Parts: sequence; C-alpha cells; structure tokens
Amino acid sequence: MKDLFAKIYKDKGPLGKWASQAEGYFVFPKLEGEISNRMKFQGKDVITWSINDYLGLANNPEVRKVDAEAAAAYGSAYPMGARMMSGHTDLHEQLQNELAEFVGKEASYLLNFGYQGMVSTVDALVSKDDIIVYDVDSHACIIDGVRLHMGKRFTFKHNDIASLEKNLERATKMAEQTGGGILVISEGVFGMRGEQGKLKEIVALKKKYNFRLFVDDAHGFGTLGATGAGAGQEQGVQDDIDVYFATFAKSMASTGAFIAADKEIIDYLKYNLRSQMFAKSLQMQLVVGALKRLDMLRTMPELKQNLWKIVNALQSGLKERGFDIGTTKSCVTPVYLKGSIPEAMALVKDLRENHGIFCSIVVYPVIPKGLILLRMIPTASHTLEDVEQTLVAFSAIRTRLEDGTYKRVSAKLIEMMGE
Repeated sequence: MKDLFAKIYKDKGPLGKWASQAEGYFVFPKLEGEISNRMKFQGKDVITWSINDYLGLANNPEVRKVDAEAAAAYGSAYPMGARMMSGHTDLHEQLQNELAEFVGKEASYLLNFGYQGMVSTVDALVSKDDIIVYDVDSHACIIDGVRLHMGKRFTFKHNDIASLEKNLERATKMAEQTGGGILVISEGVFGMRGEQGKLKEIVALKKKYNFRLFVDDAHGFGTLGATGAGAGQEQGVQDDIDVYFATFAKSMASTGAFIAADKEIIDYLKYNLRSQMFAKSLQMQLVVGALKRLDMLRTMPELKQNLWKIVNALQSGLKERGFDIGTTKSCVTPVYLKGSIPEAMALVKDLRENHGIFCSIVVYPVIPKGLILLRMIPTASHTLEDVEQTLVAFSAIRTRLEDGTYKRVSAKLIEMMGE
C-alpha cells in the first residue's frame, strides 16, 4: 500500500511545479492600497486590470459609509445561526424581493457564497434519474456541482448549439428510460474568454426538447442588459431562464450571491440547499451593503455607461493594434499571445516592473500549451489615460515577445526546471 501523500511529494501538478518561481509574484500576488484603478504592487504604483469591481463600487464613498454604519450597528456576527433556525431577518427578505424584481423573476434566495451556492444548487435541482447537459467550458463551481450528481451527465462543445442538440438527443433517450428530466447549464458570460453564452439559441431548443435551463450570470449581472439585469435581458430571453444565478463578488463588489426563479422553485430550494440549511446566515452588514449597491445599480445608469466607455476604448484600441482578443462580447477582455510559461513570466514581470501594468496571467493547463492569456477586467473607475498607457505597454511587450527577448531572459529558468 502506498502512502496517500506519495503522489504529492512526487508531482506538484502542472502549476505547482512552478511555485518556487511564481508564488508571491505571478500567483498569490499582494495588491495593496484602496481598491481602485491604480493600486500598489511590491511598493510600486500599477494600473490594476485584475479587480472584478466592474461598476467601481468597492471604494465608492456612499457604499463605504453604508458598510461602515452597518458594521457599527450589527457587528460581524448578527444574525447568528442558519436561516432556517435563527438567522432570518426582514432585511434578508427585503433584499431577496428586490433582487427578484431587478432580474425579472418571481422570487429569489440569498446564498452565502457564489461558488458554494452554485455547487449546492446543482446538487439540489437533480436526482439520480435526471441528466445534466452542460457547456464544457463551464466555471469550476458548475463542474464541482455536476460532480456531486449521481446520475448521467454530458458536456457539449463550448457555445456549440449543434453539439448541445446532439447531447440533448442522447439525454432525452436516457431520460425516457430513467423517468427523469434534463437540466441544461450554461453561463451568461464565460469569465475567462468573455464570450456570452448562446442563451437565445439554447432557449430556442426548448421548442423541440423538454429541459430546464440554469444560467450562471456572475459576470453579466450589473454589466449587460438595458437595466443591468444580465445576459438574459441582453439577449431578450430572461423569462426563459428557469433558474438564474449571480454573485455579489463582481458588479456589487461584495460577498454573497443569489438564485432567482419561479416562487415554487425557490421555495423548494430554500428547504433543500444543504449549503444554506447547514451554514450560518449571510451577515447583516453584507445584506445592508447589498441593498445599497442594488439601489445604485437601479438608479445610477451612469455607472454602467462609464464602464462601457472604458470597455469600448480598451477593446477597440487593442483590435486596432492587431491584438487577438477573441470573441468577447462582455467587459472581460482577453489578450491572446503565443509563448511558453517561462516567456509568460518574463513578459508579465516586464509589464509590472517597467510599464506599471498589473493584469492576470493565464497559462497551461487552464488554456492550451503554447498560449499566453492576459486577462483584463475594465471597470468604471478606470480612465482613458489608463487605457492609453496600457495600449502603449502592450505594444512594447508584444515586440519583445516576438523578437525573442523574453525567450532569452527565460532560458535560465527553463534549464533550471529541466523543461
């Protein structure tokens, strides 16, 4: 019998093997200062393109005032206990009602965390006789929720409606044998590439197949649609989304999440979501803060307008300079380059140290080998000056990547790692 930890000592994983070179700088970096378009990294001022504060609410004076007052009034403990036992309040109900109205659903239910809530909702919606069909590029929280499913599940190629239909045919035949139903899961916005899920096309398949649609709209909520109600509103199919999910961690710049659906579905989930039934209630200071943020989403359309001014300037500027930003149709702005992991490290260090630009770096195994993805999150707090400085920097680092500068710089690292 092997020691359980033997594999850990032998293989740290495709990312873990770089830990001694990467940790504290490329992964687990420490940004300091007030959350803003410009922060500090290792003592230097940098333009930050890695903060999911889409509407610039994290450091908004009104928001911070409400947060502080709520913390003073309630502390960080109230209410104590799970919602079903002793952690339920009028303000929790008020926030749920306002969220449901905002996204055009009959009812909603608060979740403590987005990741945890998604996992638990998938688990609660299906039984062993049901079949799940989900986009292969779904977020890790969806994948982990699907892993809990004791029945059959199929993936369809990313945003490929023909592949979805093929798998719906398979799922339909299987459901007829098991006596179960079908749950299709997609995202409003895929957070890595920025593409919107093809919700309109998925909904159209309901005329031919009997399934329910569950949409994770973490990146669409607050940023897409006429009122900010998300990707479903943007595509004109919000009413056809059976279960809508979004977090407070993006546009609301806070902690928590919610699901919204017909009242009967929410009533069922309230009594069957294990992650909420057996966990402490969302803290009152977060509930009060979320009410303030939601009110600003409703009454201050200029927040979304400012966001999209920056998004359009950044994305059009990158395309004009010949950068590949994929097929994003959201605020998420990916920049694709070709290079190895050591080259990516050299490139990002150059960006941060010499150009004052901080953005997230994504490499294999998250994306295919040989690709470097620089993932940028524009926010309403960014300025056109930030955009111009960033475009100049990106042109410079692309030149160094293509002329082999980063390859030479990273040669020692490659040799040291035995790659």
